[in-house]
Amino acid sequence: MDYDDMLDRALAETPDIEGSSDRFEVPDPQVRQEGNVTVYENFQSTVDRLGREDEHVMKFLQNELGTSSHIDESGRARLTGEFGERRISEAVDAYAEEFVLCSECGLPDTHFEREGG
Repeated sequence: MDYDDMLDRALAETPDIEGSSDRFEVPDPQVRQEGNVTVYENFQSTVDRLGREDEHVMKFLQNELGTSSHIDESGRARLTGEFGERRISEAVDAYAEEFVLCSECGLPDTHFEREGG
């Protein structure tokens, strides 16, 4: 078996990654102020697009923004303090970079696995 045959065989056995050709985009945050609270209206759709648990994303946003927050009964994030769309978008992008996009190929086709129990 020569090199070309081995290469053809390897490529034939490599599975296609579904959705990898589409550009990965997270919805722009829709936020509004309620007094000293920022309501992240489309938090749930953002979490769904990221493919991660809402509590994990929320903890990251809390640390990144230096605030406390909770998820209300409608699936909206309520962040203590005033944060604009740009700041929240930067935090969500940082989350995607760290926990969603593959560090090797840059594709979003990743998943979490707990190591060591």
